[in-house]
Amino acid sequence: MSGASRLSPLASPDSRVRILGIDPGLRVTGFGVIDKHGNQLTYVTSGRIRTPDAALDSRLKAILDGLGEVITGHRPAQIALEKVFVNVNPRSTLLLGQARGAAVCAAVLHGLPVAEYTALQVKQAVVGNGHAQKGQVQEMVRRLLKLAGVPGPDAADALACAICHAHGGQGLGRLATAGFRMKKGRLV
Repeated sequence: MSGASRLSPLASPDSRVRILGIDPGLRVTGFGVIDKHGNQLTYVTSGRIRTPDAALDSRLKAILDGLGEVITGHRPAQIALEKVFVNVNPRSTLLLGQARGAAVCAAVLHGLPVAEYTALQVKQAVVGNGHAQKGQVQEMVRRLLKLAGVPGPDAADALACAICHAHGGQGLGRLATAGFRMKKGRLV
């Protein structure tokens, strides 16, 4: 079943939507799955995919296979992915971009739509401050999803990406603001 058939553009705001957030990394890729039902968010699962200390192609395959297992096991309808930022080291940026590409390929192979967010957008949506520290993001994810403990940094970043998408990101945000006038990302 393709992602497009799972979520109709005319779906009611009370429909359940499962979102997979991904924080791509070449050594560790974080993932987090949440359900959005109306305005309520529910934690499903989270974790990280560690790649072997091996050649680049083996690492990328581990990301692709690992995310494929998560998608098959939890059947999300939408993917929210953190965009790559430009690093001081161009080589690191290129490698991170390849890890991100493997994550996008995992979504595309399963017919799922991908929404992308910068770290600034994710932090702003979750913490209210685009320059929040990792610990602040972890704590707000814990609170918003009513978790017993603070998630690890990779899982927290992925869950935060999913939360950002659920709270008005691309796709879901267009549904919530359909018919309203927008200016610079705000209702007017």
